[in-house]
Amino acid sequence: MEMAIAFHKPLNSRLSINPNPNSRRGLCFSSSLLYNCRLPSSPIATTPFKFPFRNSVPAPIKCSVSTETAKEKKRQLMRRRDIRNIAIVAHVDHGKTTLVDAMLKQAKVFRDNQFVQERIMDSNALERERGITILSKNTSISYKDTKINIIDTPGHSDFGGEVERILNMVEGVLLVVDSVEGPMPQTRFVLKKALEFGHAVVVVVNKIDRPSARPDYVINATFELFIELNATDEQCDFQAIYASGIKGKAGLSPENLADDLGPLFESIIRCIPGPRIDKDGALQMLATNIEYDEHKGRIAIGRVHAGVLQKGMDVRVCTTEDACRYARVSELFVYEKFSRVPAETVEAGDICAVCGIDDIQIGETIADKSSGKPLPAIKVEEPTVKMAFSINTSPFVGREGKYVTSRNLRDRLYREIERNLAMRVEDGETADTFIVSGRGTLHITILIENMRREGYEFMVGPPKVINKRVDDKLQEPFEIATVEVPEEHMGSVVELLGKRRGQMFDMQGVGSEGTTLLKYKIPTRGLLGLRNAILTASRGTAILNTIFDSYGPWAGDITTRDQGSLVAFEEGSTTSYALFSSQERGQMFVGPGVDVYKGQIVGIHQRPGDLSLNVCKKKAATNVRSNKEQTVVLDTPLDYSLDDCIEYIQEDEMVEVTPLSIRMCKNPKLAKKTRR
Repeated sequence: MEMAIAFHKPLNSRLSINPNPNSRRGLCFSSSLLYNCRLPSSPIATTPFKFPFRNSVPAPIKCSVSTETAKEKKRQLMRRRDIRNIAIVAHVDHGKTTLVDAMLKQAKVFRDNQFVQERIMDSNALERERGITILSKNTSISYKDTKINIIDTPGHSDFGGEVERILNMVEGVLLVVDSVEGPMPQTRFVLKKALEFGHAVVVVVNKIDRPSARPDYVINATFELFIELNATDEQCDFQAIYASGIKGKAGLSPENLADDLGPLFESIIRCIPGPRIDKDGALQMLATNIEYDEHKGRIAIGRVHAGVLQKGMDVRVCTTEDACRYARVSELFVYEKFSRVPAETVEAGDICAVCGIDDIQIGETIADKSSGKPLPAIKVEEPTVKMAFSINTSPFVGREGKYVTSRNLRDRLYREIERNLAMRVEDGETADTFIVSGRGTLHITILIENMRREGYEFMVGPPKVINKRVDDKLQEPFEIATVEVPEEHMGSVVELLGKRRGQMFDMQGVGSEGTTLLKYKIPTRGLLGLRNAILTASRGTAILNTIFDSYGPWAGDITTRDQGSLVAFEEGSTTSYALFSSQERGQMFVGPGVDVYKGQIVGIHQRPGDLSLNVCKKKAATNVRSNKEQTVVLDTPLDYSLDDCIEYIQEDEMVEVTPLSIRMCKNPKLAKKTRR
């Protein structure tokens, strides 16, 4: 096979052959270099090979994405050289927030003696409890007279809407990839969106200090992902950085890490272009995020695309050319280090926060009062799962909650969609029911958890997928499920996914840890309740990740639960005497001394079908003294979280959510006949 190779510098590094014969890439340099070579047989490889060298010394790196095009010069646009706007994107748990921690510490954002908790960007209480990022957040650092605005984004696929809108504010992304796992489903999603925006990409191979790290494989797999997503030659010419976020080290080769993150900062400055602006044009700023402050009211966050924004300025707020209204900017803030700092003016290219416009929405443009025009609105993908919210109708209503009426519930739900673009709310069949649609069950569960902490009391139904009709044919959403499971539990996991209409399309080993990576295309219906089932089948060792793929033909009936429920048939307080005989019928959710009501689910039946029980029965008292009191030994009741309850319930069941309790009950409108 003949190959034409064009070198930027004399060849001074070792060549290694890509061991994968099915790969679309040919020869690749050692990991200190950028992998950017393709076989001539590839349909998109029409240019000679290019090998941009990455030496261990931070020499000037020519990144093709950072050069201005002729079209920009024609439009008289300019780039600001003193600012970089970047988003850090990755799959969940690949180390984005930890890497941001190290960047903030090394940029001297905090005092030397200041106590700083881990994952400082995860400021929300729910984020710290669950260990995941839910909301995107802004910060900034200074490096060599350049201000770097950093946006930390969520890694879970259910919060993809946060990532999509944040990409409107930046010119480049740091794509963080785990050194063992490599590109995962959410990696593909965020990279696809970044490439569609035409952003520059710096690939950070994180956790390089893991014993089973395989950086060569990760770079190869990442490059192939670029090819699959139809990236341009300029985008494929990405800079690869190897880092350990927890140690705060980075380098241009995995064997030669610097003592700090200097190589990473240098790559950001060189390879991510400054914001392209129209400095002398009419003011344009797109609101991409909304925050609320008790004293300042609604705060719009976004990047100024053109012109200059000033404090006290009269502006026009536009959705379209025809839908405009006038307002005044009362306060203006920019991000410096880890806080918002008041500013008098903000020039085009910088990210700022605007106060004083009480009715502003995400996607609206703050424009010049006389000649401003709106920017294109933000578009996000449609939701795939919906749930019914209704007022609490149980006998215990009002005991714990502060907001219990349908008006309270309606106001709170419609207030949520003002800042949560990927969520939809619509009125249900009755006046006290509302249909909430989101990207997945976790997306809606986070809303439920926030509402109960705010004092709301309500009920939710089981999650349902949102189907479509195309040419009179029913289509349902399909997702790509990636399961990381030890080999000894692989059989039971494969059987479980097969029952739920999953189709395996890839299986490979991961590192030297005896773990297998399974990839399935599975209906979203099959994922409801799957997480707990997989954890049970693998004894808590499997890791499940999913991301929306596409709509496809209806896959057929799926059985997600084989067991029925144990239901209380009278109101009262549970007793040890009654629970001792009840636990023979299945696993209980309640212990002794717990208040229950008629229709409440108190356990899992060991057989199909529901069974009504009397869990409040007391031992009959007689005047005959017993020689020996019987010892009652009760099993430990199951402790189901909110997520577990929502995955457990079926069509005729509901979850009662209050600030202090989470209960499951039968839906009185749809209750099936139960056996006694």
